[in-house]
Amino acid sequence: MSRALPKYNKRRVGFIGGAAAVALSGTVIAGFALAGETPDSGGTNARTLAGPGTITCPDVTGELPAIPASAQAEVDRNLAQLTTQIEEANKRLVDTVGQGGPNFVQNAILGPLEDKRVAALNRIETAIGRAAEKPEGLEAFAACQLNADGGAGAGEAAGGEAGAGEEAGAGAEAGAGAEAGAGAEAGAGAEAGAGEEAGAGAGEGAGAGEAENAGAGSITCPNVASQLPAIPASAQAEVDRNLGDLDKQVEEANKRLVDTVGQGGPNFVQNAILGPLEDKRVAAINRIATAIGRTAERPAGLDSLAACTLTK
Repeated sequence: MSRALPKYNKRRVGFIGGAAAVALSGTVIAGFALAGETPDSGGTNARTLAGPGTITCPDVTGELPAIPASAQAEVDRNLAQLTTQIEEANKRLVDTVGQGGPNFVQNAILGPLEDKRVAALNRIETAIGRAAEKPEGLEAFAACQLNADGGAGAGEAAGGEAGAGEEAGAGAEAGAGAEAGAGAEAGAGAEAGAGEEAGAGAGEGAGAGEAENAGAGSITCPNVASQLPAIPASAQAEVDRNLGDLDKQVEEANKRLVDTVGQGGPNFVQNAILGPLEDKRVAAINRIATAIGRTAERPAGLDSLAACTLTK
């Protein structure tokens, strides 16, 4: 009896220990499963509910003077373009969620939208000015703003992901305590492998970045001054000022080309730099044509000199 009892106790202890290990393993597995699922589902829902926001712009129609009949069609066409530009910007806002850096929306959507609106507003001013007094200062209504939705939701999503991470960490610690030396060695091996892969990826990323930085290219634009007719003395100062603006615009675009290397998608340079630059040039060129046209024949076709190209 006295010798049988220890054997019974050993079997009993072994059985209880095995059951406890199975229970702990089940807890760890469940913890890892929950930790793996919670961030995805919670983050997705939060992002879906939060949304990218909407872009709103000042209403221009209420700021216009009486429109001459001869200018009505052109004014209406440009007012319609202002509406279309906002719709396209809001669509792009949705299509590019998560792209670029923290200033992506300002650089790639709001900035180009403002430039397009300046060009359209200048065309409205010019159309009215052909048959009546030219309205001034409409450019003040060009800037738009982003009304972000669901900021709290985004914060809650971050909190949810942090919570999930804490649960995963707790589960991992429990697993480490429950599992014996073999499990710990396996985990160490997995971490080592992950570290090696991360190091290799970082090296490749650095190489790609250096390659991109090496060749940002440069932006070149047609020369406008050489295509101008004789400039009346009364228009000389305004023409010179806008020709200076054209040069400054190209310099700023080239600087931005270097500063934003690697940002956005494959069409980033066209959408965020070349497109806005063309819109700015159209506005400056229209101002030059209007200045000359006040005391002489207004030059036509200068808009064809607005588009610029990227030279690698």
